[in-house]
Amino acid sequence: MSAEIRTLAPQSVWSYFYDLTQIPRPTGHMEGVTKYMLAFGNELGLETKQDEAGNILIRKPATPGFENHKTVILQSHLDMVPQANRGVEHDFLKDPIDAYIDGDWVKARQTTLGADDGIGVALAMAVLADKTLKHGPVEALFTIDEEVGMVGAFGLKPGFLTGTILINCDSEEEGELFVGCAGGIDMNITFQYKKGAPLIEGDIPVKVMLTGLKGGHSGVDIHLGRANANKLMFRFLKEAVRDYGARLASIDGGSLRNAIPREAVAVITIPDGNEETLWELVADYQELYRTEYAGIEDDILFTAEIAEQPLSLIPEEIQDDLVNAIEGCQNGVISMLHDFPDTVESSSNLAMVKSSKGKIDISILVRSSSESRKEDVCSSLESVFSMAGAKVEEDGAYGGWQPNINSPILNKMQEVYQQLYNRKPSVKVIHAGLECGIIQESYPNMDMISFGPDLVFPHSPAEAVKISSVQKLWNFMVATLEAI
Repeated sequence: MSAEIRTLAPQSVWSYFYDLTQIPRPTGHMEGVTKYMLAFGNELGLETKQDEAGNILIRKPATPGFENHKTVILQSHLDMVPQANRGVEHDFLKDPIDAYIDGDWVKARQTTLGADDGIGVALAMAVLADKTLKHGPVEALFTIDEEVGMVGAFGLKPGFLTGTILINCDSEEEGELFVGCAGGIDMNITFQYKKGAPLIEGDIPVKVMLTGLKGGHSGVDIHLGRANANKLMFRFLKEAVRDYGARLASIDGGSLRNAIPREAVAVITIPDGNEETLWELVADYQELYRTEYAGIEDDILFTAEIAEQPLSLIPEEIQDDLVNAIEGCQNGVISMLHDFPDTVESSSNLAMVKSSKGKIDISILVRSSSESRKEDVCSSLESVFSMAGAKVEEDGAYGGWQPNINSPILNKMQEVYQQLYNRKPSVKVIHAGLECGIIQESYPNMDMISFGPDLVFPHSPAEAVKISSVQKLWNFMVATLEAI
């Protein structure tokens, strides 16, 4: 049972994390979790406030003898990414997460776990509640709606925080300290048409489904070479249209801008008599994809079945432009950082392709540690889709967090980790977007760092957090707060 999670060590951290799994908190629906956090702070008798954006701040005074220490901000975000496996009935607005223990890991049944960033929130809550710890003044900042647009961080105003050191608790590898992250921008692309094309007499409707991909976080996992369901679907569609007389009626691929798409479904029509050859083509592509992604994707499933008759088709010229543009658009890793080996500098994620009445919407998330590279990737994508006749808009831009390897908090935390575990932690830059860069725009003199436990496959139903790494992180956090 999921309540067994409360018994894990450190018990206070896991108990608070369990509470969070019981509160629906997908991005954009913060009412329940912010109410919970306000009640938590007030029940402890701590100064608790909420800003205009909806962020929660809880202040804990220094323990006796530590009043002259610097004020440290523990920062994490309250929302989670809602992803469930196909066919699973889970209402993220109502249902709790069904978490369970699997060896040294906590996982969720068929959905995302919400350890991103529920563990960070729980760590800060445990610090606030523990009266035995030794530390200077602590401010715990819980931001809202980080996963889509970093709304809370953008809404944070100067003067709300008083601390000069910020420890972000939203990275995902224990034993590593992060000192920089990529910025990002959303590319929103639209193909529009006045009305659909009529069905072709005698053609047969077919639903083609690509499922079973791993997906994952489009920043953390982009370098793993996982398949993008949209790219694979349109690779197939190009041949089906060109050589088998297929016509596209609808497409639905991906579900979140910051998640590598795991599934895509297309409804097409094919001339009567071509169905057997189409079944063979689908089977051939399944075999091809399984071969190409052997060792990366284990459960690729590419199937077709007779579908209900669609009301209309996407006009042929729009269909062809769409197929060619998606085939031509860059996806995945584009460049690597020279100063931080094995770290992605720039990438794009073809996150969503969805048709509706009279239009097709495409969402691409571009990330880069370099503003010029980010602009270059966006320009390249804009050229591809503009030539295809689509409308291209950019939105939700946020800057990266530039590394500072001479950071005082970095030096202190390296020293503390060495004392605890007899080795130095790695110092890295993460390709995912952290809120540090945005917060730094309002607090330019703040010394920042990010850390976290071992967390794998965020933004997918395979998300899991390593139990033993949470204990190590807690010990490290406690020792750091005492040493600062």
